[in-house]
Amino acid sequence: MPAKSKAQQKAAGAALAAKRGDMKKSELKGASKNMADSMSEKELEEMASTKRKGKKEHVSKS
Repeated sequence: MPAKSKAQQKAAGAALAAKRGDMKKSELKGASKNMADSMSEKELEEMASTKRKGKKEHVSKS
């Protein structure tokens, strides 16, 4: 599942780094913390590798 916004892509990258042990899980906040708990490493990698070109910074929830 590709990221829908730049913010979502960045959060997935942070969660992936924590899952791989490159950063402490306690350093995560908000969406990245939830992603690290609820998504597999493969799902996070797919979302984090989404191209940023043409993506909005944030997308509304509706």
